[in-house]
Amino acid sequence: MHWIALIFAGALEVVWATAMKQSDGFTRIVPSIVTFCTAGASFWLLAYAMKALPLGTSYAVWTGVGAAGAFVAGVVLFGEQLSALRVVSIIFIVLGLIGLRLATE
Repeated sequence: MHWIALIFAGALEVVWATAMKQSDGFTRIVPSIVTFCTAGASFWLLAYAMKALPLGTSYAVWTGVGAAGAFVAGVVLFGEQLSALRVVSIIFIVLGLIGLRLATE
C-alpha cells in the first residue's frame, strides 16, 4: 500500500508541476489552485509512504516519477524538445527507480 501511495504522490507531482507551468507565475487562478491542492496531496501521500519506506528511497522515487512524468508532460502538452539524449536520460532515471524498488524490502 505504501508503494502505491508513493507512485500516486509522484503522479500528483506531475499534475502540480504542469499546473504551475499553466499558472503563468501564479497569475491565473484555476491552475494556481490546482497547483496548491495537488502539491498538498502529493506531500501528504509522500509522508504516508515514508511511514514504511526508507527516506532515501521514498524521496528518490517521488522526485523520479515526478521528473519523468513532467518530462513527458512537457513534450506532449508544451511541445518541448525531444532529443535522443533527453530520452536516454529519462530512461536512466526510470531504471534507477526500478533499481530502488528491487533493492527495498
